[in-house]
Amino acid sequence: MKLSDGIRVIAINPGSTSTKIAVYENETPVLIKNITHTPEELAPFEKITDQFEFRKNIICKTLRDAEIRMDLVRAIVGRGGLVKPIESGVYLVNEKMKQDLIHSPLGAEHASNLGGLIAADMAKTIPNAKAYIANPVVVDEFDDIARYSGHPLLPRTSIFHALNQKAVARQHARSLMQKYEDMNLIVVHLGGGITVGAHKKGRVVDVNQGLDGDGPFSPERTGSLPVGPLIRLCFSGKYTEAEVLKMNKGEGGLVAYLGTNSAYEVEKRAQQGDEEAKKIFSAMAYQVAKEIGSMFAVLCGDVDGILITGGVAHSKWFVNEISQRVHKMAPVHIYPGEDEMRALAFNGLRVLRGETIAKEYI
Repeated sequence: MKLSDGIRVIAINPGSTSTKIAVYENETPVLIKNITHTPEELAPFEKITDQFEFRKNIICKTLRDAEIRMDLVRAIVGRGGLVKPIESGVYLVNEKMKQDLIHSPLGAEHASNLGGLIAADMAKTIPNAKAYIANPVVVDEFDDIARYSGHPLLPRTSIFHALNQKAVARQHARSLMQKYEDMNLIVVHLGGGITVGAHKKGRVVDVNQGLDGDGPFSPERTGSLPVGPLIRLCFSGKYTEAEVLKMNKGEGGLVAYLGTNSAYEVEKRAQQGDEEAKKIFSAMAYQVAKEIGSMFAVLCGDVDGILITGGVAHSKWFVNEISQRVHKMAPVHIYPGEDEMRALAFNGLRVLRGETIAKEYI
């Protein structure tokens, strides 16, 4: 079903140092804007939630300057933040969600929490518009068996690139004239963090927790580490808790080995004869392939396709290193980059078209 001409969806994606805005009319982008914020601009705000008015005012000014007709807007979709674990889908922003976006149940702050809050505030001033979030990083559809880690105090949790993984999986299914809910897929997101998900008939039943310590190492994260040596390092007296946390996320992976989080730079160095860069880049691909193998086992070998996406997927050399190890499991399909704004907007369109029903956050 196509919406009436002119009906629009706004997508809002606040990041740590930027705010991305997009306006779509059906599948056509009318406006795409990436606004960067300097450290000086953000310095006055003690907490991320304190940036609410600052970010909202910039968004509203950008829309005014672009002469976007707000009376045509029917959905405002914000990037989902660190709310409680929920199943995938599109959620109406209600009072309960707003409280959890302000005071995260996970005890953590992230700029993405502002997406739903700003969307809800803007929707109040627009007749017939509603505010949503879609597929936040805390989407949890785990099979119960996937939650066991090896110790009851440390259960495995689901935190991954849900928005992009789900969007790419649906896009792939559509390209084959099939339903995502009828397929078994392994989806690999290659970004600053790396997550590999087992998508079983529309549910991500297992995925490595790529945020802070599970699965392959990535451009700036360590992934899984040998536990005994890690414990001894923590109690060696050489490092503070903050230093070890930074070592794990931010200064791990390619940063720790090669001093850069740029996969492009590492590939270039490898091509120019840097053997160490080549070994480390190959090792990262090797670990990704191993994680794909793990998810192949999760899906009992019944896999319709392996989808590789994210920024690092632009590297043909890196993707080929992975494909050589896994192509016999299932056909490998490459979807380089990530288009979070399109994914957010299209989730709003799915609700407006009646293709899905917005869920209630409780």
